Amino acid sequence: MLRYVKIGASETNGENLMYELPLFPLNTVLFPGMPIKLHIFEERYKLMISECYESGQPFGVTLIKSGSEVGGRAEPFLIGCTATITEMEPLPGGRMNIVAVGQERFIVHSFRHDEPYLIGLVDPFPMADEDRLAIQQTGQSLRPWVRKYLQVLADASDTKFDVDQLPGDPLQLAFLASFLLNVPADQKQELLATERVDELIEHLRVIYRREVTLLDALLTPHAADDAGVFSSN
Repeated sequence: MLRYVKIGASETNGENLMYELPLFPLNTVLFPGMPIKLHIFEERYKLMISECYESGQPFGVTLIKSGSEVGGRAEPFLIGCTATITEMEPLPGGRMNIVAVGQERFIVHSFRHDEPYLIGLVDPFPMADEDRLAIQQTGQSLRPWVRKYLQVLADASDTKFDVDQLPGDPLQLAFLASFLLNVPADQKQELLATERVDELIEHLRVIYRREVTLLDALLTPHAADDAGVFSSN
């Protein structure tokens, strides 16, 4: 039986936000609002995903800190993102393909290992965003770099991105920008774990500025007769 229950009590509304959440340690980082596609074939995860799908409850995606994605136990990072299943494709042998969408960040306080799959006692971990005006301004400084990054990739692959459809909300833009980056998973985990919205956006702006510069340098053709600073003339 899926254990997804509020526990304890708070001073404000009589119930604690801490709850038990089935966890899916993976070699990927999920961000709120972003999709993830998974092929489910291990027995423990067939059970977990079936329970989540039937009950409509989310599961948690956590990046693996040590261990393997398949087989035995894996030690995950403590900050992850809940995922709600939006599509399910049953396959022979109880296997399945699913599409899930990230919902909210959480932080794990403790783990339970008495079920076939890992369960975490978690708390929601929303980002601090007190200064909305400053965040809006910071978000506007990130937007042109994301547009440029997508445009460079589009030109290189001869594909089209509708850059006019980038989210207007700064936090949604930041999560999309984090999702789009082609960087190692541990760097994406650092982005997911950032505590403040303005810090996340500023960090992304620095990364995107670097990535755009590198892509431009790699993809810009150089004239064969341009010896540059190494010319012997």
